[in-house]
Amino acid sequence: MSQQRPRGPRTSIAAPNNATLGAVVAVIALLLGFLILRDVNADSSPSSGGGGNVTDTTPTDDSIDPATSTTLEFSVSGFKIQVANASGVARSAAKMTTDLQGLGYVVQPPLNTAPGTPRRSTTGVFYLAGCESGAENIKQVLGGNVEVGAMPSPVPLETGDLDDACVLILVGTDLAGKPLPSIGAGSGDASTATTTTVPQQ
Repeated sequence: MSQQRPRGPRTSIAAPNNATLGAVVAVIALLLGFLILRDVNADSSPSSGGGGNVTDTTPTDDSIDPATSTTLEFSVSGFKIQVANASGVARSAAKMTTDLQGLGYVVQPPLNTAPGTPRRSTTGVFYLAGCESGAENIKQVLGGNVEVGAMPSPVPLETGDLDDACVLILVGTDLAGKPLPSIGAGSGDASTATTTTVPQQ
């Protein structure tokens, strides 16, 4: 007959507490997050050494042409004209004003020259700074031996003021009372093409 051995007490493993398990997971997650953030910061921080190669994309002066020939559009309505009678011929300034307006120019009402201004035998075209091209254009329209120059000071007008004009025509006896078509080879186009050398910025 076999004898049975008495069984000893069974040892049981206690189940982990839910609170303890949660704390362990939280600590592991914090450690992992810290390690990941440290690696990201290390990658994004600038290096203290020589650094990588940097390509300079700024254009050099050699790539810019210092000047280029550009066609600019010149408009006869882009500036204002004042016509004054310096010939002594009645209504000569009024006639030239009307004729220029018929070609598209912006012309203020005609005036006489200031008292004491000598009569002119040659028509003069005078300009303020910035209206040189306008004065040259008017010279071509009037033709003949028209004098072109900077605006005299004081302005030789009965009002003493150009108002908004930047080009002054003093009508002389050479052109007084003559229609524009018989004066010179001017075009009546509203605009003409002008070639100008413009420096590049």
